[in-house]
Amino acid sequence: MAEEGSKAAGPIRMVAINNMVENMRYKSQILARTNKLESGIMDTGLVGFAAGMLVALVLIVVPALVLM
Repeated sequence: MAEEGSKAAGPIRMVAINNMVENMRYKSQILARTNKLESGIMDTGLVGFAAGMLVALVLIVVPALVLM
């Protein structure tokens, strides 16, 4: 009879463990995706800043020269 109780609790415990593992796997995938995104932003940050500065200067200087 003691064996029946442990067998009945086994699948329930496995379901709980599987749910915890899936939760950890999901969170680790989110963390990995976030790290990859941040790395990509950090790598292209200087190029993006330079391009934005160039576009801003063109939008300011060209109209100023045309109006003069």
